[in-house]
Amino acid sequence: MRLRIISGELGGRFIKAPDSKFTRPTTEKVKESIFNQLSNFFEFDDKLVLDLYSGSGSLGFEALSRGASEVHFIEKNFKVYQNLSENAASLNVAERVKIFKTDTVKYLSSCSYKYDLILADPPFFMYDIHNCFKLIKDKQLIAPGGILLIERSVQTIQKDAAAFSLEPYRRIGDTALYILENN
Repeated sequence: MRLRIISGELGGRFIKAPDSKFTRPTTEKVKESIFNQLSNFFEFDDKLVLDLYSGSGSLGFEALSRGASEVHFIEKNFKVYQNLSENAASLNVAERVKIFKTDTVKYLSSCSYKYDLILADPPFFMYDIHNCFKLIKDKQLIAPGGILLIERSVQTIQKDAAAFSLEPYRRIGDTALYILENN
């Protein structure tokens, strides 16, 4: 499966989605909605971005295409990690990305970066995102003025809203989007 980068310097280019049961690529409609919404109040230029549960890297590469200076990708599955590395190479952006082959909770536990934008798109029925949310808040990993955006299923809203102490800001089909701003 090929995924298109929507806008920016890499707009119109394609990346490969790994053939894996461990990934669920964000649909183009949802990705376009996410980035159109973010563009209304977030400036991508020269920002440090974290893409958790990276998969193909579609969200992180979209942020890079729109002006982010660097994107850190977190992906624990080896086959998916390899695909992500190939996507970075095919886009000629390897010098602007760091790819960490590790578990998301483990990465966040030892992380000392402050990110301007954190994108989290875990498998819909995986609940370690609740631990990640707590780590991000407790360790203050969102830079001042930064944003955490989480993509989840509408089927997990009750558990997610309780864990995040947030209601989804938007629903698109089976997708619920949560935003936490560090104002």
